[in-house]
Amino acid sequence: MAKKAEARGIIHLECTGCKERNYTTTKNRKNDTQRLELRKYCPRCRVHQPHRETK
Repeated sequence: MAKKAEARGIIHLECTGCKERNYTTTKNRKNDTQRLELRKYCPRCRVHQPHRETK
C-alpha cells in the first residue's frame, strides 16, 4: 500500500531544443522545490541537450 502523504512524485523531463518529453524520473518535492535540469541525450535532436522538468 502507498503511504498517506508521499513526498516523492513522478516528473517528466522535456528537451529544451525540440520540446519533446523524453524521460521520466522521481524527485522529493519537499526537499527540492526548484525545477530539475539535467543534460540528457535527445533521440529526436540526436545530441545531448539540457532537459527541464515540466508539470
